[in-house]
Amino acid sequence: MAITAKINVKDNDISAAIREFFISVLDTEDVSAILIPQHLPMKKMLMPTLVTDPQKLETADPLAPCFPMNAARLVSRLTRKPIGGKILVVLRPCEIRAFYELVKLNQGTMDELIIAGVDCLGAYKNSDYLRFLKQHGDKATEIFYQNALNGKTEITEGIDISPACKSCENPIPEGADILIGLLGADISNHLMIQAQSPKGEAVLKRLNLSEAEEPSSRKEAVSALISKRSSYRDEIFLKTHEATDTLDKLNNYLANCVNCYNCRVACPVCYCKECVFVTDVFNHEPYQYIKWAKRKGMIKMPADTVFYHLTRMAHISAACVGCGQCSNACPNDIPLAELFRMVAWQTQKAFDYTAGKSLDEKPPLSVFREDEFQEIVGIK
Repeated sequence: MAITAKINVKDNDISAAIREFFISVLDTEDVSAILIPQHLPMKKMLMPTLVTDPQKLETADPLAPCFPMNAARLVSRLTRKPIGGKILVVLRPCEIRAFYELVKLNQGTMDELIIAGVDCLGAYKNSDYLRFLKQHGDKATEIFYQNALNGKTEITEGIDISPACKSCENPIPEGADILIGLLGADISNHLMIQAQSPKGEAVLKRLNLSEAEEPSSRKEAVSALISKRSSYRDEIFLKTHEATDTLDKLNNYLANCVNCYNCRVACPVCYCKECVFVTDVFNHEPYQYIKWAKRKGMIKMPADTVFYHLTRMAHISAACVGCGQCSNACPNDIPLAELFRMVAWQTQKAFDYTAGKSLDEKPPLSVFREDEFQEIVGIK
């Protein structure tokens, strides 16, 4: 049975309580470093930071509604070879699931890793977060989570959490070794902390935390949030399907694409060392553009934008975790996350697969199942 303990909260400051917890973890001999979202001196922006000195955790802020990048690929880099010590990484649920997909693709390992996760209340787009931070200052994170736990995420007019977060039905960090629970807890007094693996149990035992029980209201709070987000997800899927259900509509949907490939770079599960779209395969000869233009009288430049996105859909839809970083990285505000999430939902449903749910579940197309898609291949 999982060990459940509590972190005491003083003066309603749960950010400080969580920081103190991770400081105590890094003070133990068992953990060499912590990767955690932390405010940097430059613009106070929040970025993943690898910390080895407990005193350097003073600006750590894993509850901030900021998600500048999916850190799964950073964890992949840190774990692909042995480093001789354990690293604790603090990740959002979608980051955990993305890393699980990368492990299955041999892009990282769990050997020296301890994963900690906090109930995810969502995050703003990068530009929106900086506006929110400027308006609310040092109290920004506290103002956000106090409101978000009561169902209000649009605290500043015109700024709400991203559509990817509003439609995410996985707010609980399943797969984490250590879970810090906010939903259903009396956060003015304490936070629930739960070990979900032997690694997590070992950490909590070293800290001698007071035992606790899971709040009786937690399941109801989690269920209500998932229900709300699932309803929004279904609305988004319907709206996106109606906007992209023909080739002409899809061309219109992606019309602002400039082939910057930011979405590919930001995507945590797009792991190829060399992408075909940055090779000579798509470095067409000049006469080819003229030939295409003559065929229709005109041709949009740059070319291949729709084909690029269709290729990415085919490549990563089985592994997409819906983190929304593709939209966050787009300079022209194309709602890519809604499109990719819709396609990924359909792909994963067809394979009876949920990306990042389990390390034991093989990715689609990596295994042969004789009874799969018989209605398509004609096997009886």
